[in-house]
Amino acid sequence: MDAGKVHIHCAAWVVPVDGAPIKNGGVAVGDGRLLAIGDRMRLCQQYPGATMRDHHRMVLTPALVNAHIHLELSHLAALAASPLDTTFTGWISQLLQLRDRLGATGKLAEQAACQVVEQQYRTGTSVLADIGNTAIGRALAARFPGRILPFVEYLGLAERTLSKNIRRLEQEEDSALCSGHAPYSTHPHLLRRLKERARSLDHTFPIHTAEPAAEGEMIRHGRGEMVEFIRQRGFWDDSFVARGLGGTIHYFRDLGLLDSRTLCIHAIHVSDEEIRIMAGEGVKVCLCPGSNQFLATGTPPVRAYLDHGIVLSLGTDSLASNPRLSLWREMRLLAKAHPTVQAAEIFRMATLGGAQALGMDRDLGTLTGGKKADVLVVPLPEEMENEELVYRFLVENGEQAELERIS
Repeated sequence: MDAGKVHIHCAAWVVPVDGAPIKNGGVAVGDGRLLAIGDRMRLCQQYPGATMRDHHRMVLTPALVNAHIHLELSHLAALAASPLDTTFTGWISQLLQLRDRLGATGKLAEQAACQVVEQQYRTGTSVLADIGNTAIGRALAARFPGRILPFVEYLGLAERTLSKNIRRLEQEEDSALCSGHAPYSTHPHLLRRLKERARSLDHTFPIHTAEPAAEGEMIRHGRGEMVEFIRQRGFWDDSFVARGLGGTIHYFRDLGLLDSRTLCIHAIHVSDEEIRIMAGEGVKVCLCPGSNQFLATGTPPVRAYLDHGIVLSLGTDSLASNPRLSLWREMRLLAKAHPTVQAAEIFRMATLGGAQALGMDRDLGTLTGGKKADVLVVPLPEEMENEELVYRFLVENGEQAELERIS
């Protein structure tokens, strides 16, 4: 490449994520790609005619990846504006009532989603895995400077809805990303068909997993809060067969849903045996600390997931269950709830983990030669002498920083 088209960006620290942080390092960029990463002097020698910019007292990192968001619920932010005063199913009822009153689509919903998208990119997030039942995410995908993956979410637990949903699924274009909502809201046969389709098209299959404790009671015994809620809504027709033993992960395994392209969202109430099953199948997990905290659904076994080598990513979920959508905040909340998890591991979840979860790690998630140049420039409040301090700053205080971007 012509050296005049190469730009070298240097900083106090470079955090590649897939390697050790580099003090007084830099990245060489050309034609929208990362050409090399390393010591600033070596880069200058390698590209002697390149232009150079020095980002004083700053750190260069990969852009963030939000592996789970519901953009179409952004206009329902009033639900999370004050502390929750009901159960998980009570919150769902409030969500449905507010959505019925405000509308699922329309100008209000579209404007709120657009504001969230703009805020996400402005604060360093370049990829959004959006789950929705409307066209809002798909419409925003064309305008987003980064990448929105708009998943079409399928619901319908009752037997009477199965044929209609399968016909609808068969009519989807191959380019459409489709997923099931949750085991308590999507018929098992439909979940199996959805996963078969995702597998044949080789795309990620995200699904809400073991979020409320009531889900496990439904799967094991066919009773409890979730069953009563579904019955009151008129969708419990006794076609669901309780397992007696085992939880959500056992249920998913029996349906053939588990493999390396399965992304379990939340995954809070899982047993040690289920974690071993997930690790064996290569299942990935998306953690949503902010939503879990607001809904009081519990704390996932993060340390156990890491110890079993399970790839972890982070998501914000929606403004309906999270008062502030920021992956920086998600990192901070996770660090506070899990003091044994290192800051480097948490930052990896927000970058490489998200890219791996969505099958985008060939291009994104790390600062590696050949990958897309999508680099954050984060100012440091002071000189930092070691990489641990840099990671701790990013995870605990990164939300306050005014970011720049390199592309």
